[in-house]
Amino acid sequence: MISVSELSLAYGQRTLFKDVSLKFTPGNCYGIIGANGAGKSTFLKILDGQVEHDKGEISISSGERLAVLQQDHFAFNAFSVLETVIYGYPKLWTIMKEREAVYAKADFTEADGLRAADLESDFAELGGWEAESQAGVMLSGLGLGEDDQKKNMSELDETKKVRVLLAQALFGTPDILLLDEPTNGLDMESIAWLEEFLINFPNIVIVVSHDRHFLNAVCTNICDIDMGRITAYSGNYDFWYQMSHMLQRQAKEQLKKREDKAKELKEFIQRFSSNAAKSRQATSRKKVLEKLDLDSIVVTGRKFPFVGFKPEREIGNNVLCIENLNISIDGKQILRDFSLTVNKNDKIAFVGLEHIAKSALFDVIAGVHKPDSGTFSWGQTTSFSYFPLDSTTFFAGTESITDWLKQYSSDQDDTYVRGFLGRMLFSGDEALKPVNVLSGGEKVRCMLSRLMLSGANVLLLDEPTNHLDLEAITALNDGLKTFPGVILFNSHDHEFVASIANRIVEIRPDSIIDRQMSFDDYLASSGA
Repeated sequence: MISVSELSLAYGQRTLFKDVSLKFTPGNCYGIIGANGAGKSTFLKILDGQVEHDKGEISISSGERLAVLQQDHFAFNAFSVLETVIYGYPKLWTIMKEREAVYAKADFTEADGLRAADLESDFAELGGWEAESQAGVMLSGLGLGEDDQKKNMSELDETKKVRVLLAQALFGTPDILLLDEPTNGLDMESIAWLEEFLINFPNIVIVVSHDRHFLNAVCTNICDIDMGRITAYSGNYDFWYQMSHMLQRQAKEQLKKREDKAKELKEFIQRFSSNAAKSRQATSRKKVLEKLDLDSIVVTGRKFPFVGFKPEREIGNNVLCIENLNISIDGKQILRDFSLTVNKNDKIAFVGLEHIAKSALFDVIAGVHKPDSGTFSWGQTTSFSYFPLDSTTFFAGTESITDWLKQYSSDQDDTYVRGFLGRMLFSGDEALKPVNVLSGGEKVRCMLSRLMLSGANVLLLDEPTNHLDLEAITALNDGLKTFPGVILFNSHDHEFVASIANRIVEIRPDSIIDRQMSFDDYLASSGA
């Protein structure tokens, strides 16, 4: 069990946490949610001891092992993949290494023999003989085949390193598991495996995630960070969403009543404080006003951007026709003889493990790159706007966000552009920040603003939810659900795909599967 008592942390004038008290008990999975910058990752680091808090106590039951999803992808480059996973169980790792060292001695003594016997007993008791096979099962579930499992960490790309470090955190059934964005870099199959693993995990899990479907699947409790407080709710993300909205409505209503009452009291006091006949009543109302604590009712600090796409013209029947497209990158063919006809009512999700192929296809049909061979043609009534996976080149300059967005606006009036940015949470001086210093989430909101101003009737979106907090993801999700045009998109967010797509195209290494159905129906039909 973990107990947090009266925890507080501030950076200068900014209070991150104030008098937070919580308990985390075995058998439960706690989802930590909050806006970007609210302190989700910092809270996990406080629990792990990486960040020191200002006051309060954190108590972990004696003898319990805490495991953390490591964020340094280069820390284990000198290790093999299997060694990296087993390293996640320090006690077993230490015994395993000492056992190897003892047996490697050239002058093996009687004392070494006795020590080896003790180590063999401990090694077996901790499951050492099954460690490599168990690590292999985890890695396979997370999408790393036998060839990758035989490599050193230095030979893996970033997406595979993330999976190995996740397996490291899960290995050996720790008593407490801290996971910061564990679904980042995972495909939907690996996320499904992780969900099943955590659902059956017997101990404490504390997880930060922006994936709503994942939070719904694994969480028994939600801990909401808002305005320096952490409020715990029983239930998954959907339950929290409904409950928090109801409580916020009640809080706003109560605050409105108190503000109206305070206004009425102030007017009476101001009017009759100098009136001898009514001075007693004025004094009485002044005491009531002093006890009327408006600050005790805290309305959420959460902010939802406004995301809405309005095409300037209705799309015709001919949208996009792709015929026998072939695409190679660095001499390796990643898409072969790809053909697809897009219809006017399509909302197509491109799914599967071939992530590079999906992004390359989007780049080609958006005109960023040319294919090796094959053709594609857009209909005469179509106008598309593209959200690429990597938007770095869009933000290389030093102009302000306002000036940057003006490039894509038909209305050049500062007031209009600043008002538009305000709805995307760039208010006041925020709209004057140079674009080359923006965070990942800020860049995404800028790119979405660009798309909204385009008036396009076809949207090409390659992982648009990356770097967004839950509020922005929800706003984008809602905006796309009401978009009347065509959407071609790629996302690892299950909820996002399931709520938007009416057609699924899965790109496989040697084939294409094209189904006119919802994502959940597709998963059910494919046995996923």
